[in-house]
Amino acid sequence: MANPPQHRGQGLSLKRQLLLWLLLPQLVLFLVGGALAYRIALSYAEKAIDQSLTQSVRSLARQVKPIGSGLLIDFPRAAQDIIEQDPKDRVSYMVSSPPGSFLLGNGKLPGPAQELQLPTHEALLYNAQVDGKPMRVALIEVDYGDSASPQRMRVQVAKSLAVQQRLTTELIADMLAPLLLLGIVLSVLVYGGISRGLQPLTRLQAQLGDRHDQALFDVSPIEMTQAPQEVHALAGAVNHLLAAVRRSLGQEKRFLNDAAHQLRTPLAGLISQTELALAENDPQALRARLSKVLSGAQRSAHLVHQLLSLARNEVEVKLQPLDVAALAREVARDWTPRALKAGIDLGYEGADHLVLVGEAILLREALNNLIDNALTYAGCGSEVTVSVQTQGQQVLLEVADNGPGLSKQDLPHAFERFWRASDVPGGCGLGLAIVAEIAQRHGGLAKVVAAQVQGLRVQLWLPLAQPDGYVSSP
Repeated sequence: MANPPQHRGQGLSLKRQLLLWLLLPQLVLFLVGGALAYRIALSYAEKAIDQSLTQSVRSLARQVKPIGSGLLIDFPRAAQDIIEQDPKDRVSYMVSSPPGSFLLGNGKLPGPAQELQLPTHEALLYNAQVDGKPMRVALIEVDYGDSASPQRMRVQVAKSLAVQQRLTTELIADMLAPLLLLGIVLSVLVYGGISRGLQPLTRLQAQLGDRHDQALFDVSPIEMTQAPQEVHALAGAVNHLLAAVRRSLGQEKRFLNDAAHQLRTPLAGLISQTELALAENDPQALRARLSKVLSGAQRSAHLVHQLLSLARNEVEVKLQPLDVAALAREVARDWTPRALKAGIDLGYEGADHLVLVGEAILLREALNNLIDNALTYAGCGSEVTVSVQTQGQQVLLEVADNGPGLSKQDLPHAFERFWRASDVPGGCGLGLAIVAEIAQRHGGLAKVVAAQVQGLRVQLWLPLAQPDGYVSSP
């Protein structure tokens, strides 16, 4: 079996597209969430450091007590050890009076970028560079002395921002590690879910691949007993397409068989009559032979026309609103000259105007066949009536005659292909079969009813409206 053709320019597979559209947003959300988590962790670390610095600077300020115009510094060694106990968390402090003049501490700390007149015991927090390293500084200023010689003391405590980075990193690690693990688990679940969800498509592809070696008219429908609704819809569409292909091939095969079967006899007769005519010397006998040749040629031409009409009726048609009453009157007028020549009273009765959704060419073909049959078999002196009327939600299109009609045994065979109840020349047994096909194309039904007294009534029951406007071959 030949390999299926490989199409150039194929894009990503459906599986890869689903993975891309599901995992890529997940990755983007993870990165955005990581950035937001970092900002949140940084903010919390900054708040923790600010609270620690504020408590430290206030505690240190309480240890420096003004006495008269001097200061009593009660700063025990234990408190200093607590401040400086973590070598990684560098803490510097400085007491200056007046502000900026070093009095006590383990390092010289810069003041704020802009000198402010702060309320007493109100802490100020700001960033500064100490020995080239970024630090966070808390500052409190305290008034002392008497009214004659007021004094102001500044207490500063600074902590390296490295601790802020360390706290932030620890918080991010504690937050993002579980999220990363959950993301990996989710990715595995998404991949497994997509693989499992696409299995029906794989089975559908396998079923279609198994049909490569089958003839198209023998291809069986695809069966998807357990599959999602979308795959069922896809399988249904493929089955509908396969059914249309089988139907088209069947119609083509049937048309070829019918044409070969029906044309064989008249063509053989034409050849035979032509050979006999060529051997005739008598003008009268030659004329008789040529008359038979003409009759056979006309019958063959009529048969070909009927076969082509039948084949044309078996394709899909588009229906449009049309006035079937006006169409019936027009067709009846076209057949009036032949009816007068045959001595038959052809008339119309029923609605003046009646609109249905149909195909004018096909309905005209049906009426032509019905009137042709009636004029051919009703006989001289008979009456043929074309009528159009509504019956509930249906349109009744009828051609009735008071000729010999059909027996009860022949009525069930009226719409069979190539079946004829009479030996009257000119027919080929396809007229009523074409009428039945046209009725089905319009979603209707064709019936043959024996008249109460004498004759035959052929009826087309057609729906008043087709919502979608399309009718396909059954």
